[in-house]
Amino acid sequence: MDPIETEHTSDRTERRNIRFDSFPGFKEAWKHSLVEHASTLHNEFPDYYLSNPECLTSTTTVKSFRLGTGASIFLKSLLPAIATAKHEVILVTCFWAQGPTLDALRETLEKLAEYRRERIRSVRSTSPEVNVFSPLKIRICFSSRSLFQKLFHPFSTDGYVYPPSTWTTRLGLPSPEVLEAGLIDLRVKSLFFLPFSVMHPKFLIIDRERAWFPSCNVSWEAWLEGCVEVSGDVVTTMVEFYRHVWDRQLENHLMGGRGLDYDRSRLSILLEPSLTSASRNHVGTLEDFISDIEIPAILLPSSHHRNPKFDLIPWHDHPPPPPTPLNTAVLQLLDMSEHIIYIQTPNLTSAIVINKLLEALKRGVNVTIVSNERLMLLEQIVTAGTTTSRCLNSLIKRYKILKAQRPKSMSNESRANSDLGVDIEAQQPQLGLLNVYYYRPAPKNETDETAEEPVQSHLKLTIIDYQYVILGSGNMDRASWFTSQELGILFHSEDFATAVSTAIFKTLSGRRESVFLSDELKD
Repeated sequence: MDPIETEHTSDRTERRNIRFDSFPGFKEAWKHSLVEHASTLHNEFPDYYLSNPECLTSTTTVKSFRLGTGASIFLKSLLPAIATAKHEVILVTCFWAQGPTLDALRETLEKLAEYRRERIRSVRSTSPEVNVFSPLKIRICFSSRSLFQKLFHPFSTDGYVYPPSTWTTRLGLPSPEVLEAGLIDLRVKSLFFLPFSVMHPKFLIIDRERAWFPSCNVSWEAWLEGCVEVSGDVVTTMVEFYRHVWDRQLENHLMGGRGLDYDRSRLSILLEPSLTSASRNHVGTLEDFISDIEIPAILLPSSHHRNPKFDLIPWHDHPPPPPTPLNTAVLQLLDMSEHIIYIQTPNLTSAIVINKLLEALKRGVNVTIVSNERLMLLEQIVTAGTTTSRCLNSLIKRYKILKAQRPKSMSNESRANSDLGVDIEAQQPQLGLLNVYYYRPAPKNETDETAEEPVQSHLKLTIIDYQYVILGSGNMDRASWFTSQELGILFHSEDFATAVSTAIFKTLSGRRESVFLSDELKD
């Protein structure tokens, strides 16, 4: 039984020695480290936070946390949110591909445009004096669509803006005529830097009031994904990130004329077919579990880097990763962990993460890892020169060596020293438990035949000591740590950490295969 699962079957007495007042110290150390290393970060994109990391800190109210396939997260969370927007929709994703998600997005936008057209006509017929409505601005941003698109993409931070003539034929979106009829102002932009520096963040912002961090793309994969919905000051922080990466001309405030009020019940009926046709079920959800409670949050960008610092010579030390806000936060949390580390990541090929996990295990910290055995193998080899399975096997081998070097019980001499007041355990802490799993889809006979079963895990989640939670786009692989632009969000909340871990273990029941389990529980 792994450490976090043990926690859910006990009375949580293990938590009595955990310090829950560590966030101020963490935040100050994190900011100091970023300022100290700012001079080493050249040509960052973006770089607005280097001189003032405090601009990334805020508070938030977590509204919901959902697990499911990418299609179900769009259908249950993101598309309904887009349909309620009055002024502005900002949708940022990494990959853009044909599939049920894009089909549902197109249908939603078409029906929203149709509804807005009829609504404007109705208002004008009953209130002729109202003749100015603000358009609904929709900004869609992505990085990767095809090999051809990446090979010939402009090498500029200005990116490429798709002309309206390409929206339907190349992107699978509604026609300009349909959108204009509903007073929808659409712009689609892509950013990519050769050789393989994708803009990997995924988020949705509605009217600068609410935001979502999904792990999924606009794509066809039936993978296990997660999505957290937030409101509060953190949304303003996210808008600033978007402004510095995707739209440097973005207005500080939403501008325009009269916003269009929606008849929610009619709109819901109109959109219902598109919100049910592409996916049949979702894996699980938790909603409003800490509603109206503000918690500390930090936005964690990891900027684009031109230099991947490849050095695949086996006897050379691994180069340190760029000290971005996300990288720095993860390493600092791994260093300060005292009780548990839970990591769920599509891939794990970052050498420094492996090393930090071993250091934590030496301190007696329990570590649980959930990943995939065979996911994007070619990408792993190209960007890291290795694979997740090789890295996890190496971690397990090194752990076994550490375990073999430590006595299973105290010798007579150790007991005598203990009786004399010598703290043997303080000199050599008991080795933490290591549990490693591969995600496996649930057997068909254990699931609803009408449900869409996730076949791989694409969730990016880190939980530290039942109080720190990181979600977002960042993987624990070399690409995320060295070359891709990422965006994560850190929450400091015991309630949120508990709710997320509860949802995760409920969802993973019957969906994971043991790779390595420590053969004895910690005393």
